Amino acid sequence: MRAENIEAATLALLAEYGRKFGDVGSAPVPVEAVLESHLELALEFDDLPRRLRVKDALGATWLKAKRVVIEQSLDPTGDVSKEGRYRFTLAHEIGHWELHRRFFLADPAQGILFEEDGKPSIVCRTGARRDPIEWQADAFAGYLLMPKDMVFRAWEKQMGGLSPYVAEQEIKDLSAKWGLSEDGPPTVDVARGMAREFKVSGQAMQIRLIGLGLVRTEQPEPDLFN
Repeated sequence: MRAENIEAATLALLAEYGRKFGDVGSAPVPVEAVLESHLELALEFDDLPRRLRVKDALGATWLKAKRVVIEQSLDPTGDVSKEGRYRFTLAHEIGHWELHRRFFLADPAQGILFEEDGKPSIVCRTGARRDPIEWQADAFAGYLLMPKDMVFRAWEKQMGGLSPYVAEQEIKDLSAKWGLSEDGPPTVDVARGMAREFKVSGQAMQIRLIGLGLVRTEQPEPDLFN
């Protein structure tokens, strides 16, 4: 599944939501409303590691039952610092629903049959990020929560234009002060600021900005005209 097709699927979903409930013109994307009001999926919190006996479970989807369950430790009503992780996990589960539902429903050998025993069709774990469907659902979540046009508009408003920010020195300084995080380079100030607007983690925002060419992690080579 190509990245551009995954991104197109998120734009189609937002357009469908917009026709029913009004266009989503600015951040943050109402991911809970997309899941519950538009897709009509039930949303619950539970102690997933205990319930599923999978220690690193973050989310689970029951396709036939149209139910999504999120690990209760990610509930932002109890800890607002979890909001970015919670919203990304929610968007990730929507990704499975939109991208993979038809494959599970079409193939009786897939996990859809487990629902007869109360088990979910799909379990999302921190240790399974390299699996193809998990990478695809992660990509879907990033595109859904941070649509390209919306990011460009927010960047232009904050930075006064669309010129990229060369973050090489700031990343070096932050790395020297704090060290590298498990997820990669430290998050620069501009990414943290935009993350608050989009209600995502700073790391997710930085990855998106780098992907769009708005944040550069290496100084570009000088040329004749610049």
